[in-house]
Amino acid sequence: MALTGLFVPLITPFTAAGELAEDALEALAHAVLDDGATGIVALGTTGEPATLTRPERRRVLEICSAVCAARQATLIVGAGSNSTAASIDELAGAPSGDAALVVVPYYTRPSEDGVVEHFRQLAAASPVPLLIYNIPYRTGRTLSADTLLRLADLPNVIGFKHAVGGIDEDTVTFMARLPDNVTVLAGDDLYVGPMLALGARGGILASANVATRPYADLIAHNGVLDQAGALVPLAQALFAEPNPVVIKAVLAAQGRIPTAHVRLPLLPAGPVAVSRALPLAERLRPSWQGA
Repeated sequence: MALTGLFVPLITPFTAAGELAEDALEALAHAVLDDGATGIVALGTTGEPATLTRPERRRVLEICSAVCAARQATLIVGAGSNSTAASIDELAGAPSGDAALVVVPYYTRPSEDGVVEHFRQLAAASPVPLLIYNIPYRTGRTLSADTLLRLADLPNVIGFKHAVGGIDEDTVTFMARLPDNVTVLAGDDLYVGPMLALGARGGILASANVATRPYADLIAHNGVLDQAGALVPLAQALFAEPNPVVIKAVLAAQGRIPTAHVRLPLLPAGPVAVSRALPLAERLRPSWQGA
């Protein structure tokens, strides 16, 4: 299975009463696919899975799975924790997706050998292929290029979401030595262009909730696009406060979701952040959407 193109980690919209806005989620899933996304990510960090109840998470998966099945699109499901045993149990439940996006164990900061063994056991137990989510500024666990390449060699590991907050030496080395059968998807919205130049085959990009078509075009053109410069200030504005609060505020202002509601410990985006992000998003919005 090869993962290429743009995968949008969908936000989870809420109603004014704070409940799951099912119709808005379904509409957003269709909209990003209409605008050029290859597939969607359900229950990624952008979808606030930590604050969803188990029935809500199940319903999000049902909605996203139905949309992707109808559209013949790829569904990646966020999964895993810093417990190997709990992650195995979660994956054994056969998530309704084409692949599972599984984060590097966070907070406990295991050794790099421990991380490899964690994924060795998960990959052996999982009924779907694994996409390893490497995001050290959230997990507290940096991985060397050698460790990333060891992970790439594991059976049932098909790729990585790579989001290390920049382009460092380990990233360059890892990308240069990456096996042909393993995919890297850029996970930092600001660095998708350089990652594509290094050989990434696409991206999982939160900002694409707002600007799907420009990011899909950027990936299709391997990072070379007239609009590329406009995406930098947009990504900076959308990440001026913790993800996804500004994204949700912009989508709500555009009428694409019913509210900008987020759940604690996140707080709604401040007016300054929204006033900066919204005009940038509007400039990139297709004219038919603004009609």
